[in-house]
Amino acid sequence: MNAAPGPSALHPAAAAALVMAIGMGFGRFAFTAIYPHMLDEGLLSLAEGGWAASVNYAGYLLGALLGMRASAASAHRLCLWSMLGTAFCLAILAIVTSPLLLIFVRGIAGVFSALAMIAASLWLLEQRQQAHSAPLLFAGVGIGIAVSAELLALGTWAGLHSHGLWLLLGGASLLAGLFAARGLMAASAQAPAACAPAGAAQLAPVRAAPLVIVYGLAGFGYIITATYLPTLVRSALPDLDPAHVWAVFGVGAAPSCFLWYRLHQRLGTRQALFWNLLLQAAGVILPVFVASAAGYLLSAVLVGATFTGTVTIAMPAAQRIARLSKARLVASMTVVYGMGQIAGPLVAGALYSPGHGFALSLGAAAAALAGAGVMSLLAL
Repeated sequence: MNAAPGPSALHPAAAAALVMAIGMGFGRFAFTAIYPHMLDEGLLSLAEGGWAASVNYAGYLLGALLGMRASAASAHRLCLWSMLGTAFCLAILAIVTSPLLLIFVRGIAGVFSALAMIAASLWLLEQRQQAHSAPLLFAGVGIGIAVSAELLALGTWAGLHSHGLWLLLGGASLLAGLFAARGLMAASAQAPAACAPAGAAQLAPVRAAPLVIVYGLAGFGYIITATYLPTLVRSALPDLDPAHVWAVFGVGAAPSCFLWYRLHQRLGTRQALFWNLLLQAAGVILPVFVASAAGYLLSAVLVGATFTGTVTIAMPAAQRIARLSKARLVASMTVVYGMGQIAGPLVAGALYSPGHGFALSLGAAAAALAGAGVMSLLAL
């Protein structure tokens, strides 16, 4: 009989959430909060920042393609590598001064982010058979966003420049990774307890192809806000630290996973995705009409409270399909999501104008989300 994990080992869902917090919240989205500082310091231009974002998302796409070969049996080791790689990429940016090298490192960080997403999902939902823990798993993204944003605000208050802020994030990621690693290794030594998610049998099946398309449109729809929100705040409200607005984005994301999980069980995949994406579209377009502190904060809450909800609804739905078809649908979904994220900053750069800022690109993103919502209702 296997021994139980020690009392100091993290619960499997908490360990997986930490992997998400490091790989996604720190590794991917902390750049959004540091970006305004790098603009102010002259380390990046607006165009170079857009390229850094797009190359990061291209790295995410590459990581998703590599992750298609991952298996649930070895997912815990992939989790460890993704956390270590993320911490290294964050720390190395503390000494990088060349925009081209920074863009390259952001691309490598994107690879590790996708591997973290795939590996943590495979490990918890498949290897450990804890599909009921999906809300806590995906809440890790919001927790990572909120914690990293407040760490950055604290570092800024302490007088750190962007290089010091990157080092702070790298150190925090490494420390959190040590806690996660213990939970991963302790749980992986145990036989998984079969546990089906409550209400899963009652959920109507959905079609794979429309789900993949909807998920790709969602990736395009949220990413412009997720990339440029602090920059929008800094330009419109220079006295407000944009890191705090970005923290609100993360605070909205973390608990919403539990809400959308419940709604998914109650309403089904089609209606849950419809309302999720419609509300997200409203949050994306809001700053175009309400360019005030209240408008930006409400946008952060609405988009933050829905974008991880999309993942919480779509990924378990994809895994239900994958169990029947034996397809690697989770990795395929991550690939298409990554393609949407690459397109977002490129479209934002193309549609940006000095007079109207990001209004046109936010409108395009909201239209994509609304279209995905209608498609989820009619075509899934």
